[in-house]
Amino acid sequence: MTIGYDGKRYFHNKSGLGNYSRDLIRILSTNYPEHQYYLYDERPDSIPSHPSISHIPIKGFLGRQLSLGKQAEGCDIFHGLSGELPLRWGKKSPKKIVTIHDLIFEKLPDYYAFLDRKIYFKKFQYACEKADIVVAISEQTKDDIIEHFGTPEDKIKVIYQGCSHLFKRIYSAAEKTEIKEKYSLPDEFILNVGTLESRKNGLILLQALKATDIPLVFIGRKTDYAKKMEQFAQENKMENRVHFLEGLSNEEVAILYSLAKIFAYPSEYEGFGIPIIEALYSGIPVVTNQAGVFPEAGGPSSAYVDIHNAEEVKAKLISLWDNELERERMSREGRTFVQKFDDLTLAKQWMELYQTLL
Repeated sequence: MTIGYDGKRYFHNKSGLGNYSRDLIRILSTNYPEHQYYLYDERPDSIPSHPSISHIPIKGFLGRQLSLGKQAEGCDIFHGLSGELPLRWGKKSPKKIVTIHDLIFEKLPDYYAFLDRKIYFKKFQYACEKADIVVAISEQTKDDIIEHFGTPEDKIKVIYQGCSHLFKRIYSAAEKTEIKEKYSLPDEFILNVGTLESRKNGLILLQALKATDIPLVFIGRKTDYAKKMEQFAQENKMENRVHFLEGLSNEEVAILYSLAKIFAYPSEYEGFGIPIIEALYSGIPVVTNQAGVFPEAGGPSSAYVDIHNAEEVKAKLISLWDNELERERMSREGRTFVQKFDDLTLAKQWMELYQTLL
């Protein structure tokens, strides 16, 4: 079987959709090396060395939209990894799959410019119409696709996301100490991972813990919203126990998960929420949003709160901070639950879908 992929995110996105693309190709090529996986991209940063993975250059500046479909006509299946499919296809068109990660631009329109929302809507709508199968990364995203595009339910398949093997490793005391000293971090802290933007709602953690002595570590790219967070920390004399980090390697992030006492993720909306399963694989108890997709990712052992209620967030975090037995229970049960997202399970689901489609 030959499967073609739009390689833009695989090669050029360092997180998010890029991680999704790289993890998917990794688990398929590792578990099913007898098939061929073609990555289409104009100018890759580096080409994987796996014998089952090949890079196919795209012709022309608008190659992704106008020539990729024709170039991929020799494939059995073409898989759009990030909500898009090419606009033009050759006479011998492969079977088509598209992954839809989220519809944030529809659920939270105030975060997007009007024209951007219209472009995203048209791209996603076209992809859902042209695809033989639409893959949603959660039941929440499946419901959103049906609501906004009218896609028939029987055309949508839910296949969850996994995460990098780095979050499943056991790190040595020396490795942990090295990272802790490198970034001048305390022995215990609450961790948050994700872009520092309004949708991620990190400010609520500062508001919840301002009158405590609990350290907070934020890892993520800064936006203008980060300035509000930093200003709040300064005004409330929290600078010495609030740490803002960015530009870390994936391995450094994974080690910081293993160092954290609690993982707090008060995001407004996600298509799935990979940081949650990264925390569960790392053995860290999770506190997150009680609404939307988050219970799908966090499972029955995580803690759920109203992320707009600072007092409720505070009460839950302090309760866990002071209760070692409860943290150990959540960690143990979380590790059991998160196995539903392991590499082999997901690889089997993808290969069964590909084979069924053919």
